[in-house]
Amino acid sequence: MSESETNAANENEANGTGLAVTNATEPSPESVPPSSSATGIRRWRSDFITFLKGLWVGATMTVPGVSGGSMAIIVGCYDQLISSVSQIFQKPKASLRFLTVFMIGSGLGIFTIAKVMSDVLLAHFPMPTRFFFMGAVAGGIPLVFREAKISKLDFKPKGVLRFLVLIGLGLLTVWGIAQLPKGLFAPGDLGPLAILIQLVGGVVVAAALVLPGISTSQMLLMLGLYEDLVARVKSFDVLPLIPLGVGVLVGTFLITKALERLIERYPQATYMIILGFVLGSIPELFPGLPGGIELPVSIVAALAGFAIIYFLSNLKKPQEAGGAQQ
Repeated sequence: MSESETNAANENEANGTGLAVTNATEPSPESVPPSSSATGIRRWRSDFITFLKGLWVGATMTVPGVSGGSMAIIVGCYDQLISSVSQIFQKPKASLRFLTVFMIGSGLGIFTIAKVMSDVLLAHFPMPTRFFFMGAVAGGIPLVFREAKISKLDFKPKGVLRFLVLIGLGLLTVWGIAQLPKGLFAPGDLGPLAILIQLVGGVVVAAALVLPGISTSQMLLMLGLYEDLVARVKSFDVLPLIPLGVGVLVGTFLITKALERLIERYPQATYMIILGFVLGSIPELFPGLPGGIELPVSIVAALAGFAIIYFLSNLKKPQEAGGAQQ
């Protein structure tokens, strides 16, 4: 009797008697479930990597001109961040675990770098630091083009008009934000109207937190909040920041849901608007021309900011190419 006939006979006998039949063949290694200890090690390793990514993103977010979203793309966790936030009610356990570890890392990065930014760079080297920020913004522009998957521009009248309209929407957004009174969303006043205004300000800041190519610190500078927030974080005076923080949390969830749909349906148009915002924010960061030795130093700082962000954004290219070959 062949092996297949023997197995069939065993199955028929088991069906008739209600007894379980043990297969004589050994299970393949792939069918053996991993041990709980191996699974735990992999999970902790994944959490540690997520923590390091959060630490890097949080540290860079304190630098005006450096986009947290862009940094998340560069280290390869942007898609997971978006999906974790948007699916937090559908997959609460996995989403909360990832977001909690990431936020711990990013929070530590923010608190450690904030003191350096306030006490060293902005205090002693304000002009070169501002020029570095401008260069960093410009260095992130190629990344926005790449995320929009634009290999070449369409110079036909219809294509040019579409490009200009979308860029114009981004520029118009920057102009609108620039018209807001400086310090409108400033924390400190805990009256009902002030809290409501700070909640709205948190939603505005959340847009920069979520969208790649837009720097959160850059947005804070445009709103006149950056120096105040850095000083409060440095001194651990965080209670007045709660309304603004709640607005950021609510805005992050709402904007993430909307962004996920927009990028899925209209990726190029979405990123072109983001590009318009990035281009429009560069003049807003211009501190004026420095004099004396500060002028060449500031120019070198701007070139360094551009080169660093451009280099970091290009690190993603080999990873994407490698993933495509697998």
